[in-house]
Amino acid sequence: MSPQPPGDLTPESAAPTDIAPLGRGPLKPEHEKTAGEDGTPVNWDEIAADADFKQLLAAKVTFIVPATVFFVIYYFALPFLVGYHPELMMKKVWGEMNWAYLFALSQFFMAWIVAAFYVVVAAGWDRKAAALLAKYKH
Repeated sequence: MSPQPPGDLTPESAAPTDIAPLGRGPLKPEHEKTAGEDGTPVNWDEIAADADFKQLLAAKVTFIVPATVFFVIYYFALPFLVGYHPELMMKKVWGEMNWAYLFALSQFFMAWIVAAFYVVVAAGWDRKAAALLAKYKH
């Protein structure tokens, strides 16, 4: 192993993942800066009191809570239906495919659809959050 540069606190493990020592260079990435090193501090209490921030939180809750409730109900509908209505779930739909198999397969597609909706909606939240931060950066 090569010797560590002075000030590098990365433990030497000789593991293949030991590739990102702390001493990268003169500039720290933005996400590693402490509050004291951040050149553009933001008054988070002021942002939390802003009507736009409260509206953003409300918009997130309006999407996330119903989507989560829908997905949980959809997910647990399969074991409920198989347990309490087996005659319905055993009915053939196409060839050997019955309602239980079809419903189980649909859960994969439902997860992808919910995730896709979330990605689209969250992109709008990110734009609103960036605009809100821009309003408060000095």
